[in-house]
Amino acid sequence: MKLSRVGVDLAKNVYQLHGVDRHGKTVWKRRLRRGQWLQALMDKAEPGCAIGMEACTGAHHWARLLQSRGYEVRLIAPQFVKPYVKTNKNDLNDAEAICEAATRPQMRFVPMKSIEQQDIQAVHRVRQLLVQQRTALVNQARGLLREYGVFIPAGIRQFRHAMPGVLEDAENELTDLTRQLMADLYQRLLELDQQIADYERRIQGLSRERPVCQRMEKVEGVGVLTATGLMATVGDAKVFKNGR
Repeated sequence: MKLSRVGVDLAKNVYQLHGVDRHGKTVWKRRLRRGQWLQALMDKAEPGCAIGMEACTGAHHWARLLQSRGYEVRLIAPQFVKPYVKTNKNDLNDAEAICEAATRPQMRFVPMKSIEQQDIQAVHRVRQLLVQQRTALVNQARGLLREYGVFIPAGIRQFRHAMPGVLEDAENELTDLTRQLMADLYQRLLELDQQIADYERRIQGLSRERPVCQRMEKVEGVGVLTATGLMATVGDAKVFKNGR
């Protein structure tokens, strides 16, 4: 039995595999755990076999691993797989749909990311998490302060500028407990500011080390964050038909 194409429905622990022969006939279906599926696939599929997977968490890792073993990997965005799912959505039907979608001549596949791209993307995502935490902290603190008649204009800069005065103002309605809580939040804000600044310096260093980022930064309106973000997300721009 020779497999021409295999669809793999990735998950956290249990993976569903769906294999077809060169005539498109289903000849292999397996449900395997994370530590078993790769060896089972290699036992059934010869190098050169096309492996289709959704571009989800862990997909790029498996794609690099399979490609290094001689397989042709096709990563597909989940929204492009959905039209090929038959009846109810489950792991078995998803694997079959991925296998079918991988054959479409007009299908747009997702470029495989390198370790370098994922490193840069990871730095961006951690920075973005810290930015979101900072925004949530400021909004929470402004909301709590309004309950005590203390109004601070919207914006992190406004909040950062106003808080020392709010904490020192003995005539406002803040109790000792609330004043301590606000002091704790203000201190956490300063820590987040420092952490975000550290990550931005790290991103600047990544940009300086990569000529492609330096070239992109020469374009008007493109800065360090945009250049490194594009490199992490797009990678080789030649895989796209146009600049948009």
